[in-house]
Amino acid sequence: MDIKIRIGLFGIGLDTYWPQFEGLLDKLKSNQDLIRKRLEDNGAEVADAGMVDTPQKAAAAADFFRERGVDLLFLNISTYALSHNVLPLIQRVSCPVIVLNLQPAEAIDYEKFNAMGDRGKMTGEWLAWCQSCVTPELASVFNRAGIKYNLITGYLNERYVWEQVGEWIEACHVMKVMKNNRVGVMGHYYNGMLDVYSDITMLASAFGSHFELIEFGTLKKLRDQVSDDDILAELKGFGEWFDVSVECSADDMEQSAKSSVALKQLVEKFSLGSLAYYYEGEGDQEYEKIVTTLIPGMTMLTGHNVPAAGECEVKNVLAMKIMDAFNAGGSFSEFYGLDFNEDIVMMGHDGPAHYRISEGKVGLVPLPVFHGKPGKGLSIQMKVANGPVTLLSVCQGRDGSTTLLAAEGESVEGPTLQIGNTNSRYKFPVSARQFIDSWSKAGPSHHCAIGTGNISGKICKLAELLNIEFISIC
Repeated sequence: MDIKIRIGLFGIGLDTYWPQFEGLLDKLKSNQDLIRKRLEDNGAEVADAGMVDTPQKAAAAADFFRERGVDLLFLNISTYALSHNVLPLIQRVSCPVIVLNLQPAEAIDYEKFNAMGDRGKMTGEWLAWCQSCVTPELASVFNRAGIKYNLITGYLNERYVWEQVGEWIEACHVMKVMKNNRVGVMGHYYNGMLDVYSDITMLASAFGSHFELIEFGTLKKLRDQVSDDDILAELKGFGEWFDVSVECSADDMEQSAKSSVALKQLVEKFSLGSLAYYYEGEGDQEYEKIVTTLIPGMTMLTGHNVPAAGECEVKNVLAMKIMDAFNAGGSFSEFYGLDFNEDIVMMGHDGPAHYRISEGKVGLVPLPVFHGKPGKGLSIQMKVANGPVTLLSVCQGRDGSTTLLAAEGESVEGPTLQIGNTNSRYKFPVSARQFIDSWSKAGPSHHCAIGTGNISGKICKLAELLNIEFISIC
């Protein structure tokens, strides 16, 4: 789905200044043109309302932004301005607000400035640097009016500023991805995992996602209709995306390819953006054949931007979708053990995985038994690529509230268990002992999503936009 971000931009200033100081308004408009261009460079459509310096212009700008359906509003403080020109605009446009407190450069050239001599010209020049004068005024009014906002303070061409702006735009994109995310829930929870059980109504409220409850029989019906040609094409895809072990039997490969084709058709049938699933099929050979052949196909979906979480981990498939939307991967994982000698946290899971973040090609191997689950079949074996990583968990609290829990660390070299699972070694800024204690006390389920890169800052901004809590461990 092609999701476009629409940004509203407006500047504020004091109309009394324009006849008093020649050239000031043109200079401030030029600064705003630069801001608009930088916003567009981040891939957003920008609706620029120009300079808002009267209550009448504020009302007109609000109508302008509502007509264009803006997702995010950037308020550019050009110079000192009256807050009564801002409040009615913000109140009438229902979207998050980012206040840009950006002066022209790092600092005024005092010697050049004072050498101007003409105090009138000097004042006009100074007013182009006067952004911080109104920042506390706006903050005071917003606080008293109950308006949420965020501030970015810096100067026009500062790298930090545009990194922050880019993260806000990216977080807004992910927010829209989540609001358009159709989550398939197929089968039932792994019986007894109380931490995994979730309140779908509250999750729909927090993220704006749609949840589609799907019968496993629907997948069976689709699978029964898969053609031999489709199976052959899928087997070719397995060869391209997986490092297929010679131990994999031809029958296991064929049955898994058949299931993979049916999964793609299921995704298309329900327009799914993610899928949480679990089923055992006990006592029915046909259903057991399906549930023991899903991991390769679910891994294929996950690598193609439709994250799939086993054990019907609905909360975690949302975390995986967030990581995927940030282009960070998002692989299903849980804690496997601690290495106190090397201060390492070991993590993995029996699939599916996000093969786009693998260190090398994902292995496809046979398992003689799916531990804790019925049957046997093909599974994946991979290590998350070495380098910075972020862990993310979607948590639900005692009061039903939703929290995003994140931690930044590093995937590191070293021996891993070759047991037909994902398996990686992670180091964090705190000790392994302190990490597992702090992470656990924050209240996640025992699963999490792992993605590449340190992106806690982006996730924090997403939480702000969604108006939900954010917790960072290290």
